[in-house]
Amino acid sequence: MSKIFTPTNQKLLTNVVVVKLKKGGKRFEIACYKNKVVAWRSKIEKNLEEVLHTETVFTNVSRGEIAKSADLKKAFNTDDMSKICLIILEKGEFQLSEKERQTAFNNKFTEIAANISTMCVNPATQRPYPVSLVEQAMKDAHVSVKPNKSAKQQALEVIKVLKESIPIERVKMKIKISMAMGDIKKCKDQIKEMFISIITEDNDGQFELLGLAEPGHYKQLSELVGKNSRGRGTCEVIGVEETAESAVF
Repeated sequence: MSKIFTPTNQKLLTNVVVVKLKKGGKRFEIACYKNKVVAWRSKIEKNLEEVLHTETVFTNVSRGEIAKSADLKKAFNTDDMSKICLIILEKGEFQLSEKERQTAFNNKFTEIAANISTMCVNPATQRPYPVSLVEQAMKDAHVSVKPNKSAKQQALEVIKVLKESIPIERVKMKIKISMAMGDIKKCKDQIKEMFISIITEDNDGQFELLGLAEPGHYKQLSELVGKNSRGRGTCEVIGVEETAESAVF
């Protein structure tokens, strides 16, 4: 079995976190810099060179045992170590120190709160909640953070929880519908029912409607337009209500 035993590698491995992935009945490992794996998975770090000690796949990092090409091809259908490193980096398991785990938790918690702040408003004031207030509401509701789930996905789930303790609602999408007059006749009432308010409506030659709708209705509207116009109509988000133009969905 091929091995690496150089002074340089021995020095590098003193500041390493090993990411492991079992595939095809064998265990494969890569050597990464501490604190960088979480940053990569959180999309904070995007430079792979800042994450990997070396673009080498090992069977045992601590002993410097490099994986055989045949084993890599069998498990990953390729022996391209750069591609395999990415797979292991995304799907592998690794150990965090308590300090690193707490830092990752705090960062994710704040990121979720920031997402909620830009996605929602206080219905009484029609203004976004400050991130600090959202964080406090999350703590009061005993929200638990899932480290392997995106902040945006978790934000959507947490909003439902927060509705039980504070007045909060999603920012409305500004959606524009455009369809031929012959097509809109079949679904005009259904489409208009999904809008909270209509900003403009034009029935002169081509049906065009601009209005505010709940984010959850966009998919239904898009499918309704596509089905009844045989793909010729359009349903597009052109912005959000004026109170929070920076909102994300």
